[in-house]
This record gives sequence, structure tokens and C-alpha cells, in this order.
Amino acid sequence: MNTLVMKFGGSSVESIEKMQSIAQFIIRRLDETDRIVVVVSAMGKTTNELISLAKTAAKNPSKREIDLLISTGEQVSVSLLTMILTEADVSAIGLTGFQAGIKTEGIHTKNKISDIDISKISGHFLTKRVVVVAGFQGLNEFGDITTLGRGGSDTTAIALAAKLECSAEIYTDVSGIYGVDPRLYPSSKQLSYISYEEMKELAFLGAKVMEPRSIDIAQRYQVPVLVSSAHTRSQGTWIKEVSSMEARSITGCSISEKDILVSIGHLPAQAKYIADLFIQLADNEINIDMISQTASTRPGFVNISFTANADDIDLVDEVCHNLKEQHPELSLAIDHHIVKVSLVGSGMRTQSGVAATLFKLFSDHHIDFKLVTTSEISISYTISKELKEKAVNLIAQTFNL
Repeated sequence: MNTLVMKFGGSSVESIEKMQSIAQFIIRRLDETDRIVVVVSAMGKTTNELISLAKTAAKNPSKREIDLLISTGEQVSVSLLTMILTEADVSAIGLTGFQAGIKTEGIHTKNKISDIDISKISGHFLTKRVVVVAGFQGLNEFGDITTLGRGGSDTTAIALAAKLECSAEIYTDVSGIYGVDPRLYPSSKQLSYISYEEMKELAFLGAKVMEPRSIDIAQRYQVPVLVSSAHTRSQGTWIKEVSSMEARSITGCSISEKDILVSIGHLPAQAKYIADLFIQLADNEINIDMISQTASTRPGFVNISFTANADDIDLVDEVCHNLKEQHPELSLAIDHHIVKVSLVGSGMRTQSGVAATLFKLFSDHHIDFKLVTTSEISISYTISKELKEKAVNLIAQTFNL
């Protein structure tokens, strides 16, 4: 018997009217399968509002208590949607993350799913119930409610699909995945498919449609993922395994506006000091993307630059200032006025010239960059925020995105 996991994001459940529309959509899908798990996010901007409330209540609120607080947002959505389905004569039951068997581990507000016990969900399937699950949350080994960080509801949905051995459908406020964010480039083309690898790279580099960890799970367990609109009928975009014949030289361009550029000068050149910096960043679960090391003007010292997510600014600042206490001679600068522009395409492995085209494009149009980094299937530049629209338009037109 077919099983399906459907996930609806915050903008899709931001009002009772939208939930009622979603309920009708779910009911129509019951004509195809009676084994449906629905994963929901908190309504609209609820999570942000709860975090603001916590910061009003305390200057440095405990992350454990933040998890306890913000997990309530998804529970509100679960309860309301389940009530609406029941009112429409659909047998449905709402479950929190831990009631659904989601086990987590790691640090509060950034937990990871360690396993899912699907026995309770499977039991509800036997009684023909639609199971509505709170995304973004679970229970850790100490019995604490935890949350999964940004994009956690996507991760919940795809992890459930992996355990249930079915596809996942991610419904959001866009009709699919585009070569470029259509809000920045209205002529952008919607993709009919994209590989796991490309989607993961685009997401990690700043595309906001999906979260990298969720795609990592999808790729590992070969979960087909459809991204589509919750309120308009569209074919959407499938995230799947793509053959070499389908590989495109450039699939998409992502723009990350939530990066900071950290520059540390005059750090002792010994490997142990450089390692200590990145170990401390890793211990705080700060994801580092672009890294550059250059020789300092002072012999025996180096300069290190790297980019990190702006949400981690407080943790980055703490790590860097701890480092400065150990090495008073070093200098520290954090640039908030950058964006990261990245091109991704699995065909870059075999097709040369993408980097050359980009360097010439930037040179011809006077777009200066501060850092550049490459992988097998991507190339990224950090540029000033003022140059974002100019760069995106030039790239989209040049590569027909």
C-alpha cells in the first residue's frame, strides 16, 4: 500500500483559512492513498515571535528553555489542522515530535535526528488515520524536548519518509525550485528536476527553499522529494538521482545574504593555533564555508578569513575574543555587508570555462570580490551587498537561468 509524507511550511499554515484549504488538499490525496503523514511548521512567523519573547524575558535565556518554548509553535499547528480534518469527517490524530517517536541528539536549538521509532505511526495507519506530526522537534536521550534548527520541519518530513520508505512532498509558498530566486530575477526558469547533490550544494550556499541536512538524508536513503506550492496547482520540482546524461553545466545560482566575513590578522603560523580556532568553531556547531589563509606582513604569522552564518555572530564573536585573549597581538574584523553568490551545476566536473567566464564577467562590469572558493560542482564569490542585483542579473542572463 502506498505511503506519503506531506510537509507544509509556516506560510502555508499561517491562518485557519489556509489550513482549511490544506485540509481539502489532503482529503483529495486520500483518493490515492490512505497512509498519509502530514508534517507541519509553526504558523507564519510564530517561531520568530517566540524567540523575541524569550529575549524580552531574559537577557541570556537558556537554550533548553528556548527549545521548550519554541516547540509549542508546531504543536499549535498540529492541533488546529487535526481539528479541521476531524471536522471534515476525516479520521486524524495529532502527534508532537516525541509522540511520533523522533529521537534527537546534540546541542539545544541545533539537535539532529538520531532515529525514529515509527511503531506508533504504523499503528495509526492500521486504523486508517491521517497522522499529523509536529515538525522541527523531538526528544533527546535526557528526556528533554529539543528543536532541529533552521529548516527542521523539512528534515522531520524527509527523515519520516526515509523510515517509512516513501516519497516526501514539501509544500511551500513557491511553485518549485528556480535557477535563480525569482524575487531577484523575475525571468528565472523553474526546474523540473534537480539532483540531490546540486540541491544540497545550492541549499548550503544560501538557497532558502530547502535545508542541506534534509537533502543529505534524502540522498542517503534515496527519498524522492517534490517541492511545490501548497495553494496553486503546479508540477513542482523533483529532487532525485540524476544521470550523467541529464547533468547541466550550470543548474542554478544561489544568493546568501546572511553571511559574515571574519578576518583574523597576525595569528601565529603554527598549525596547532589554526587548528584550535576551527576546533572551537566546530565545538559551537558553527558552520564555516569559505576559508582563506594568507601570509601576514609579520614573519611567523598568518591572516585567516572565513565566512559563517550571521545567525551565529554571537558565538563567532565569543570564539574570536577567546582567541584574542590567548594571542593579544592578533586583530579582528567582522564584515556584515557582504553577500555570497554561488553557481552550481554537476556538469562543471566535465565542462571547463565556467570560472573563466565569471572572472571576465565580473572584470568587465567592475564587480570586485573579496573571497572566492570552488568545489567540483560550484564556485562562490563574496561581494558587497550593493552589487548583488547587478551580479545576479548578469549571471542569470549569461548562463540562461
